[in-house]
Amino acid sequence: MKVKLTEQALLDAARGNTGLADFGDEADWHEGFQRLVQSLNEEARLNAVGRLIAFNELLRHLENRLRVTEDLKRHPGILDVEIVKPLFMVGLPRTGSTIMHDLLAKDPANRVPMTWECHLMSPPAEAASYETDPRIAVCEQHFEQTSRALIPEFQALHEMGALLAQECLMLNAFDFKSIIFANQFRIPGYQSWVENSDPTPVYRTHKRQLQYMQWRNPRERWVLKSTGYHWGLAAICEVYPDARIVMTHRDPLKLIASHCSLVSMACSMGSDEVDRIEIGQMWSRSWEEAMRRGVAFRESGHPVARGAFDMHFAEILKDQVDMAQRIYEHFDIPMSEEALRRMRSFIASNPRDRHGTHRYTLEQFGLDRSKERARYRFYQDYFKVAEE
Repeated sequence: MKVKLTEQALLDAARGNTGLADFGDEADWHEGFQRLVQSLNEEARLNAVGRLIAFNELLRHLENRLRVTEDLKRHPGILDVEIVKPLFMVGLPRTGSTIMHDLLAKDPANRVPMTWECHLMSPPAEAASYETDPRIAVCEQHFEQTSRALIPEFQALHEMGALLAQECLMLNAFDFKSIIFANQFRIPGYQSWVENSDPTPVYRTHKRQLQYMQWRNPRERWVLKSTGYHWGLAAICEVYPDARIVMTHRDPLKLIASHCSLVSMACSMGSDEVDRIEIGQMWSRSWEEAMRRGVAFRESGHPVARGAFDMHFAEILKDQVDMAQRIYEHFDIPMSEEALRRMRSFIASNPRDRHGTHRYTLEQFGLDRSKERARYRFYQDYFKVAEE
């Protein structure tokens, strides 16, 4: 039976599954939802499995909206929760931001969005059951039935797990304005709209989400990470004027090839027509624009930009715990002995390439090495990024 991937079918299913009807302010989410559904139907070249994956992904986000909106109406005091000096890890893909995010999550003073609580947001997580919540098992089962079952080698490129720190692309999907969807499906029209839309409303929602998650499980500070922040740096500064920024850097030719490989693998879960050349062209342009926005942000003179910390991939590889200590020192954050112990234990038990090695080249995606090097020279020169 063919899945009916329409706006009405999704909205009806979400309302029926939850018994709720209020999705929140339409200005926050409706246009993005409509554009995404349209793009999935007209551009994504989905097979039957892909239509089912897309339907279930969008349905989950809609159900999260319904439940969270209801929770906020019942507990308006959630919006009085203070978010103080959140640390944003602005990471280009494949630059070491994931391992550093997971590492900083080991500090008991740090709060990160965990994958399971982003996957199934309601009710707000509680401190007493944070490591035993039944949603953890539900989320793990989801990965077993999707990415791990369809493409087992995906773990070698991007580890997925309920108890791993999650990047804010997942939180931004709550408003249906996130680049996470273009990492899963061929939707260039939707992706272009996301990149060129005002992200400020998304980060206002983002703050409410942090307040929601922090309400019953507070820590001293938030540590956040996303590849999508480059398109929202000014909005982040507006919504979080005391934000602390870490920018991760790597040879662009390495990160572009790796990201294109990840996207082509993810798209192949739901489509029989994956064009690697098209993926290379699209994401090479997108990440060039992201890098230009990153440079413009640093040249803006904004106090948050002036206080940013640059983290280079080669230095991360040498000693991740030392890099964590350098970040803390830069922002005058105290590092406890317990945090150091947990971080060292995490690195010792999580060696690089523990899920295998995935190999890829620029040429697989129709990208010429010399042309790509010239394309990104401005970024390497500005941030002093070495070639690998």
